[in-house]
Amino acid sequence: MAKQTTDKLESAESADFEAALGELEKIVETLESGELSLADSLERFKRGVSLSKRCHTLIDEARQSVEVLSDPENEDSASSDESLGR
Repeated sequence: MAKQTTDKLESAESADFEAALGELEKIVETLESGELSLADSLERFKRGVSLSKRCHTLIDEARQSVEVLSDPENEDSASSDESLGR
């Protein structure tokens, strides 16, 4: 069981945002159904926490990219006056 949990955590770390969010939504629905055993609920909860952390990491990375691209002081910025033809 420990190997399976490790594999799931590693797959959460490599999941793209949409895949991670989709799986997380399914886990929430399953947990809210109340039909799982305590052990199964705990395993799903752990997986959900891992997916949630991955989503937050991806959002933070995207936010940083937008900030860098939006910085008019940054020569590589896509929104600088020069790149907009001003």
